[in-house]
Amino acid sequence: MADEDAPEPEPDLDLDIDPADDSSAVMAAVGRQIKLWREAAGMRAAELGAAIGYGEDLVYKVEGGRRIPKPEFLDATDRVVGARGKISAMKQDVAEARYPKKVQDLAKLERAAVELGAYGNHNVHGLLQTAEYARALYEMRRPAFGPDEVERYVAARMARQEIFRRKPLTMLTFVQEEVTIRRPLGGRAVLRRQLEHLLEIGQLRNVEIQVMPTDREDHAGMGGQLQLLKFKDGTAVGHWEGQLFNRLTFDPKEIRILEQRLGLVRAQGLTPRESLAFVEKVLGET
Repeated sequence: MADEDAPEPEPDLDLDIDPADDSSAVMAAVGRQIKLWREAAGMRAAELGAAIGYGEDLVYKVEGGRRIPKPEFLDATDRVVGARGKISAMKQDVAEARYPKKVQDLAKLERAAVELGAYGNHNVHGLLQTAEYARALYEMRRPAFGPDEVERYVAARMARQEIFRRKPLTMLTFVQEEVTIRRPLGGRAVLRRQLEHLLEIGQLRNVEIQVMPTDREDHAGMGGQLQLLKFKDGTAVGHWEGQLFNRLTFDPKEIRILEQRLGLVRAQGLTPRESLAFVEKVLGET
C-alpha cells in the first residue's frame, strides 16, 4: 500500500491529466507560470528541456496544462529560469493535482480523522496494500485503465498511507474477510509480499488488524464493505464503494447504523493477536 515507515517510492513518471478533472485548472495555471518564466529568461522550450533533462514535447505539455510534472521538474525549472523559489513553491498544489478528485477528497478526510475503522470483504483495504498489490487491482479493472492512469491511481493510494506516520497517531482498525488474505491477486509472489506487509503493519501500536473467518455462522458484515472515520470534534463520516459508486455519508442515522455493524463485525472476527497468527499461517501455506 514496502512498509509504512518506508513507503514505496512514487512511480518515476510524469502523468497526463484528465481535462474533466477539477485539478486541470490548477495545472493550467502552473503551466502558464512556467511558460512566462521561461520566456522571461529568453529560452525556447527545447532549451529549457535540454537544461533540465526533459524533452521539448514534455515541456510543451506541462506548459499547456496537459501533463503533471514531478517535483524534480519544478525545482530544476525554477533553478534554470531564475525564479528564486516561485516555481518550486507550487509543488504542493501540483502534488494534490496528481491524484484523482475522489481520492483527494477521501485523503483529506483521512488526514483529519483521529480514528478510522474499516471492514473489507473482497480485497485488502487500500491503506494496507503494497504498491504491487494495488497495481494488480487497477490492472484488472474493466473497462481497462491505461498505463499512466494505473500509475496515477497507485501513486494516490500510496500517498494516502501517510496516515500511518501522522502525529498525533490515528487509531486504525481493520477487519479483513479471510478470502482477502488468501486470494492470490497479482500472483502468489505479490500475495506473499502483501501478507508480509500485513504482519509488519499489524505490529504498529496504533493499528489493529482482524480476520473474519469464512466459517462464521453469524456475520454482521453481509451488507458489504464499509469504512467509518471519526474526527476531533466528535463528528464522523461513513464511506463505502460499490461497482459503480463511491459514497460518503454524514447523516447521523446512517453513521449509527454503520458504527453498529462495524462494532459487531469486530466482535465476531478473530482477535488482533489471533489474526496475525492466522496471517502468518496463510503466509506459510502460500
